Amino acid sequence: MSTAARPVAFSPPVHRVRSGSKPALLVAEFRGLGDIAILIPFLRAAVTRYEVTLLAVPNAGGLLQRFVPEVELIPCVAPWALFSGSANLPRWPWRTLWRIWRELRSRRFAAAVSIWPLASDHLFLRLARPGRLLGYGRPGAGWLLNDNLADGGHVHRPETWRRLAEKLHLPAIAMASPRLHPPVSARRIVLHSGASQPLRVWPLERYAELLGRLRAQGWEPTVLCDPDQRETWRSLGEPLARAAGSMDELIDTIAGGAAFLGNDSGPGHIAALCGVPTFTIFGPQIPELFAPAHPQAAWIEGKPCRYKPCYDRCRYAEPFCLTGIDTEAVGPKLSSWLETIPQSVFTGGNGGN
Repeated sequence: MSTAARPVAFSPPVHRVRSGSKPALLVAEFRGLGDIAILIPFLRAAVTRYEVTLLAVPNAGGLLQRFVPEVELIPCVAPWALFSGSANLPRWPWRTLWRIWRELRSRRFAAAVSIWPLASDHLFLRLARPGRLLGYGRPGAGWLLNDNLADGGHVHRPETWRRLAEKLHLPAIAMASPRLHPPVSARRIVLHSGASQPLRVWPLERYAELLGRLRAQGWEPTVLCDPDQRETWRSLGEPLARAAGSMDELIDTIAGGAAFLGNDSGPGHIAALCGVPTFTIFGPQIPELFAPAHPQAAWIEGKPCRYKPCYDRCRYAEPFCLTGIDTEAVGPKLSSWLETIPQSVFTGGNGGN
């Protein structure tokens, strides 16, 4: 399932009946589904103390409904957060943005939060007139924030939300999510070969070679993919490869695996949210920032590049940091990692739905 955001017309949400006993909190996460999955543990903690409203891409609704239905979603495609066309101001949906601002101003948010160190995010939230604005500002660019939590170094994305939770005096956020439900088999490995950004997609031919090795080792692969990858998978001898038709199907299929294999993209973070160990093939980004939040997460890092992390704005004709990784580099490391999985799957604590 693609995590790409698409512009939609704004329709104001139905106001929920406020209990009156909790202050209101505005949370902004304008990026993809992987970022929403990373955010979910923070939201779970926040709803214990606040009435929470989330500004996010429209397709965040499926994850919220499954994991934290108490959160109100206001769909918002922030043009400055898109991977293309963000600088084309005349084409920004100004009327839609104004309606969202007007809706937000009608609320009385005690606080607003964002983890992205971008003045554009901070300005958008400041216009909602929250009592406090908390986040991360680059040196000299955090002047819109009441509380700037930046310390100048790289911070793992889940840790940024954990620090905000501490600042807001929320319940402590666990370092890892429990399993959503037990795997269907101790030898089931779920591969998702897609990504919202093409330069994060490791070549499917190499994934197909890995699948052959995994089957020879007794693993039972299930292949999920983006819709435009299905024909390629069929030509590679994987007729059962499929694109998830809904968020629930995506979540349940991933949660049914003993392990997960994929690109640096949303499905890997959903796997970690479901308590499934992950193996990620990185390219332009760095694990220090973007590795899935699971204690058994493993990865192979992309080839060196002077521009990493480039945040998906590659300077070259192709992402050599990713395409330079061959199956001989991935295969042995993946196999060694998988040897640790079957024993831990059934001995670790299982969480409920």
